[in-house]
Amino acid sequence: MNDATAAAGVQPPGTVLVTGGSRGIGAATCLLLGRRGHAVAVNYASDRAAADRIVDEIRAAGGVALALQGDVAREADVMRLFEAIDRELPPLVGLVNNAGVIDQPCRVDAMDVARIERMFAINVVGSFVCAREAVRRMSTRDAEQRWRAAGGARGGAIVNLSSAAAHLGGSGQYVDYAAAKGAIETFTIGLAKEVAAEGIRVNAVRPGIIETDIHASGGVPDRPRQMVPMIPMQRTGSADEVAEAIVWLLSDAASYTTAAFLDVSGGR
Repeated sequence: MNDATAAAGVQPPGTVLVTGGSRGIGAATCLLLGRRGHAVAVNYASDRAAADRIVDEIRAAGGVALALQGDVAREADVMRLFEAIDRELPPLVGLVNNAGVIDQPCRVDAMDVARIERMFAINVVGSFVCAREAVRRMSTRDAEQRWRAAGGARGGAIVNLSSAAAHLGGSGQYVDYAAAKGAIETFTIGLAKEVAAEGIRVNAVRPGIIETDIHASGGVPDRPRQMVPMIPMQRTGSADEVAEAIVWLLSDAASYTTAAFLDVSGGR
């Protein structure tokens, strides 16, 4: 047993990787997974201190967690991330493709290629590559795969983070973000059907207007408050509410659910 698992004194049933796990929805999901008994790989791109705080909180409650740096838009980082999980944590049983970015509100006719490429590299390509590596470890298809010998290849679940923007379009603000999330939805359906007979379920959550700092990173910190009149429930959502949906989709309670989309958007 390595240092990450020894801290808890018990061996968890398996590891869930949460990309972008140091803040917002990702952090809430990591904490909830820790409380539900999973080992948690808390991925972060640059804020090590924030990731360490999440790990410390999980461990303080008797759970197992490890902070792992990696930019999901870089294949080499993703490979290193999964290799660390193989080496340091129990076998992988789940992936939450949560890492994502937005940008300043902008019309399509004012967007440059660098912005569009960044949007798709992190939000789409990163999710593809992480899912590829997760499937390689969780699929029951090939009994000779090297990770089966290490206790893996027993199936699992993937939850992708889409957005209500995928069907609203993001016009006048984030059409590139909405388009990236639309790609995630097509990816979710295709991958779910591809691996359904291999013990892997693939679903997605569509958050609406959620109180996280992603709005500040897009230059509009007050956006949640501004959007309240457009939300049927007349309030914003919390990261904890989205985390509950994600963790349900990862759980055995959702054992017959794949290629599904769960809206957490207040009716918007």
